[in-house]
Amino acid sequence: MPGAGDERPVTLDRREGPYGEVVLRERGERLEIIANGCFLMDTSDGRSERLLVDAALAALTTPTAGGPPAPTAGRRPSVLIGGLGVGFSLAHAAADPRWGRIAVVEREEAVIDWHRNGPLARISAAALADPRTVILHTDLVEYVRTATDSYDALCLDIDNGPDWTVTEGNESLYSAEGLAACRARLNPGGVLAVWSARPSPVFGEALRNAGFTGVKQEEVPVARGVPDVVHLAVRTA
Repeated sequence: MPGAGDERPVTLDRREGPYGEVVLRERGERLEIIANGCFLMDTSDGRSERLLVDAALAALTTPTAGGPPAPTAGRRPSVLIGGLGVGFSLAHAAADPRWGRIAVVEREEAVIDWHRNGPLARISAAALADPRTVILHTDLVEYVRTATDSYDALCLDIDNGPDWTVTEGNESLYSAEGLAACRARLNPGGVLAVWSARPSPVFGEALRNAGFTGVKQEEVPVARGVPDVVHLAVRTA
C-alpha cells in the first residue's frame, strides 16, 4: 500500500495570468498553490496564518500597562488581509465576531475562483458568505500605495517574507516606500502584521526606521528547521 510519502500531486487547475502561471494541485488530502513553478502554500497546517490574525487583534485590543486605551475600544476593528492564499487567515478572521470589516486583497483571479467555485471553498465558503467580508481583486502593493481606505490592522502574507520574495515586485512592499504606504493605510494606533518564512532582524529595523513602534516578532514552533514568524509593528497616533 502506498504511504503518505508516496503521494503524488494531481493538477486540478492551471492558469496563465498577468503575473505568470498559477497552479492548484491536490496531494492526498492537501491542496497546494504553485506560482511560476515555486511552491507558495498548502492546506496542511495553517497555524502561522491564524497567528497572523490573532497577534494583530491581540495588539489592538490589549491596552499597554499605564498607557491609553486600545485604539479600537468600544468598536469592532477593521482588518485588511493580503492575500487570500488558501484562505486560512480569512476563515479565521471571519470566525471571530470581534472583527468588523474584513477586506481581502488578492491579485490572482484564479485564486479567487478556486475559493468561490472550486476546491478551496471548503475552507473559505462561510467566510465569503459573511457580510463583513469583501474581496478586492487587485495588487496589494499597488493598493496600499493608492487606496484612500484605512484599517485598524493590516495582515500581510503575499510572499515568503521580506528576505525571500518569489514574485517580482513584491520586494517593494518591504522597502521604506512600501512601509510608508502601509503606515498610511493604518488608523492611528493600528497594527501592521507581516508573515515571514523565517525571522528577519533587518526587517525589524526597517519597521523602526519607517516610524513604527512596538516592533516585535512572534514565532510558530516547528519540529525542525527555521520557524515561521509574524512581524508586528504599531502606528503611533
